Amino acid sequence: MKQSMPDYCDLAAPGVRGLQPYQPGKPMAELEREYGLRDVIKLASNENPLGPSPKALAAAEAALKDLHWYPDGNGFELKTALAAHHRVDPACITLGNGSNDCLDLIARTFLGPGREALFAQHAFAIYAIAAMSAGAKPVAAPALAIDSSMPYGHDLDALVERIGPNTAVVFVANPNNPTGTWLQKDELERFLAAVPPKVIVVLDEAYIEYALEAEGYPDATQWLAQMPNLIVTRTFSKAYGLAGLRIGYSVSSAAVADLLNRVRHPFNANSLAQVAACAALGDEAHIAAAVELNREEKARVADACAGLGLPTLPSAGNFLCVQVGAKAMEVNEGLLRRGVIVRPIGGYRMPEYLRISIGLPHENDRCLHVLRELGEHGLLTVRER
Repeated sequence: MKQSMPDYCDLAAPGVRGLQPYQPGKPMAELEREYGLRDVIKLASNENPLGPSPKALAAAEAALKDLHWYPDGNGFELKTALAAHHRVDPACITLGNGSNDCLDLIARTFLGPGREALFAQHAFAIYAIAAMSAGAKPVAAPALAIDSSMPYGHDLDALVERIGPNTAVVFVANPNNPTGTWLQKDELERFLAAVPPKVIVVLDEAYIEYALEAEGYPDATQWLAQMPNLIVTRTFSKAYGLAGLRIGYSVSSAAVADLLNRVRHPFNANSLAQVAACAALGDEAHIAAAVELNREEKARVADACAGLGLPTLPSAGNFLCVQVGAKAMEVNEGLLRRGVIVRPIGGYRMPEYLRISIGLPHENDRCLHVLRELGEHGLLTVRER
């Protein structure tokens, strides 16, 4: 007798049933296949357009001969280098398959049914996904108003007001993705002092290498000794140019790191990623070049967008959140058909905006040229504020 097939969604854990998968930026090869294009450029995922440090490439190439061995599951060399970089004990470091993995580790360690994860509206989508997959309730606090100095950025007072008896973790991105807005040292210190010690605060500093030159921007790893409920996450995917190897980490108290390492999957940081990250960490000249290129090109692109009547949000990252108007999805489609991939952010409840990564000068010029063309076709419909 043939049995009826179950609804497999009903078999999934409750937190998983309502999830929508995270949608990454469209790969260049996919756009080429779909539209029959060549010479596609990608300004969608905030990678470093200079690529990895030559030292990181050389280290990864040298490690290829050892791919038949498992990686160092404890990541001794990389954790030692990171500990020296941050002036902490290696026991305070937790390695991840990108900092996204660290965010998931935090959720699996400190969240669960009956607990809440708090974050700002328009913050990184992974916070809600990680919370829900762990069975916790995601809670979004209102963001700052459009007429504030940091439009759509974190409203720290609103976050504090929404901390309740079930709040277990607060996620704060500094600078924030996708807006680019950032929090200054004084306001962030006041916020951390107002959070109860039993609540874990995660400061996601994925873009810190670009942000350190922003006025009043802090390095939160310096506060760990005084704030044992603080976890700082970092990545090698952005300024260090190692997005394809997936390597990130968190810095916390040794007690918190011990808990995270209890749920961390074995060998979550592969051999090539570990040696490349070690080498990249030591190449300060490459990071300085990436930061300088971003500083110059971001200012130039923002000025050009303003000339087209397209406002941009303040950004301390390597991207700009550009208001293109009510036809943002048509603008995005127009860019795609001309071989330029950017990131629509309607899923972040910002339907009039596109997030555009800062690329090499000729890539930025091409994107701006297409935007001018689309403006001539009447697709840029920004309303006066």
